[in-house]
Amino acid sequence: MIQDVEDQGTKDPGELLHRLQDAERIRLFLDYDGTLAEFAPTPDDILPDEALIDLLRRLSKDPRIRVAVVSGRRLSHIIQLIPLEGILLAGTYGIEMQLPEGRQVEQARYDEIRPLLEEIKPQWKALLEGREGFYLEDKGWSLGIHAGRAADDEASEVLEQAVNILEDQPLDEYRILGGNKFLEIGPKLANKGETVRYLVDSFPWPGAELVFIGDDDKDEDAFAVIHERGGTAILVSREPRPTEADYRLGSPAEVRQWLEGLLVER
Repeated sequence: MIQDVEDQGTKDPGELLHRLQDAERIRLFLDYDGTLAEFAPTPDDILPDEALIDLLRRLSKDPRIRVAVVSGRRLSHIIQLIPLEGILLAGTYGIEMQLPEGRQVEQARYDEIRPLLEEIKPQWKALLEGREGFYLEDKGWSLGIHAGRAADDEASEVLEQAVNILEDQPLDEYRILGGNKFLEIGPKLANKGETVRYLVDSFPWPGAELVFIGDDDKDEDAFAVIHERGGTAILVSREPRPTEADYRLGSPAEVRQWLEGLLVER
């Protein structure tokens, strides 16, 4: 249920932390950019953070805790950012994963998804040619246009044109994602909500408390599913806003501090 801004902003995540410190089992589902770490200059910048890696290593070694990082980044990036065994890493919203033991799995066939993206890519590239403040990201499984550094009017115009390019394409197996100065096309199965559902059903851990922490509208898909399964959602946002989440933390720094609190000895 979407909570209004005032109600969502008044809940104390410390109360949840106190309860989880006594839990026998905890499953953490964590977004990366904007949640565990501040955003990189571009989506293709890979800037490993040793303090974060150490925190995730300690969480993964706690027998009460299982960790999954579910990111919009491609899996190869997440593997470089979190070079750890024992953590499930999900890239491109979960359509590609590396399981804790190191085995990689995919939720769709790449050779069926990629051909359409190959048709769209040169058209989007031509649309952005010579324009300042735009960035075309190719994740393999999806294509995204980032316009965060472009002027508002130009960003709106260009993204609208990019959507128009998609109008005559066969999009039955794809979904178009929007956002603040952002557009992405990828397979329907690249969905954090469906990823959480798949992981909980395929790798059950009876009695575990489920917690998802994320910062944007792609994470809202996961918040809804985590509630279906009796879990708790935490939004990362400096200001309260309408959300499916139960609690709010203000920044990646606050997320890390909160996660540290799970490691307090009982």
